[in-house]
Amino acid sequence: MILNFKKILILFFLTSSLGCGSYSFTGASIPAGTETFQVNFFENNAGNDMGSIFEPGLDRNFTTSLQNILQNQTNLQLVSQDADLIYEGEIIEYRVSPMTATSELTAAQNRLTISINVRFINVKNEDDDFENRFSFYYDYPAEVQLVSIKSEAHDAIFERITQDIFNASLAKW
Repeated sequence: MILNFKKILILFFLTSSLGCGSYSFTGASIPAGTETFQVNFFENNAGNDMGSIFEPGLDRNFTTSLQNILQNQTNLQLVSQDADLIYEGEIIEYRVSPMTATSELTAAQNRLTISINVRFINVKNEDDDFENRFSFYYDYPAEVQLVSIKSEAHDAIFERITQDIFNASLAKW
């Protein structure tokens, strides 16, 4: 009786552990044999768009944010060339717009919008390649100067955009 119980217990553990082999807590679906990624510098071309503002340092900060999310949510190695997965693109919009008005016809709330054009290249499977625009915003009171909330706004926007890029390229959402 005890011998049968041990066999059943061993069989249970073997079958339950086999089902967990390709699961990832981050939701990443990394193709077999993929070991490296590279994030090329995202040039800031936002000043070329009518009504958009050029924000110095935005390119460096975004590139670093994308590298960080990929390092934190995968076991892939960051390399500077010849990677299995390549992320590249440019910042195409950095715009502040009034969102709501007061009874005196002045802005009550402003919105900072950042848009990024991303090209994703999967060297191992070109069917996964894409080029998409990713955009997000941060709303703040009109009486507050952008310079005083810029760091917080950039962090919130970059978190959302980089997660969207991660989901589109590796989580297949």
